[in-house]
Amino acid sequence: MKIKIGFGYDIHKLEENRKLYLGGIEISFHKGLVGHSDGDVLIHAIIDALLGALGEKDIGQLFPDTDPKYKNISSLKLLEKVMEIVKEKKALLLSLDSVIIAEEPKLSSYINSMKKTLSPILKLKENLIGIKAKTNEGLGEIGEGKAIASYAIALIEAQ
Repeated sequence: MKIKIGFGYDIHKLEENRKLYLGGIEISFHKGLVGHSDGDVLIHAIIDALLGALGEKDIGQLFPDTDPKYKNISSLKLLEKVMEIVKEKKALLLSLDSVIIAEEPKLSSYINSMKKTLSPILKLKENLIGIKAKTNEGLGEIGEGKAIASYAIALIEAQ
């Protein structure tokens, strides 16, 4: 077995009167992320980290935004499909670390709920899932409250 690392990133624009989903949970906020799916940047970054560690195509190639079956789909469903690929490849997720960059809303009170939601899908104990929330200190599109981004890194054991 080999230890492999995958890195993921995603960013989506915020828009008024949309629901905001991060880490598979709905966040109380007056804006939501624009995307073909629910726009959950944390899960999208996690998916790309997992796919990268496996040497697979990225999220956009696996779940293209030109395919109507993914329109408004929950990113949790996409993550479940990626975890099936992890299983098929006889790989094991060992740990995951991530950061969400958002000027607002403040996310620290939601992190435990995100971990509880992601843990059974990732088949990973909550203490092996790192989720941090940072601001962009008022800089750029994220700092201006126009977007939210996320980074993730996955450590897997694979053949």
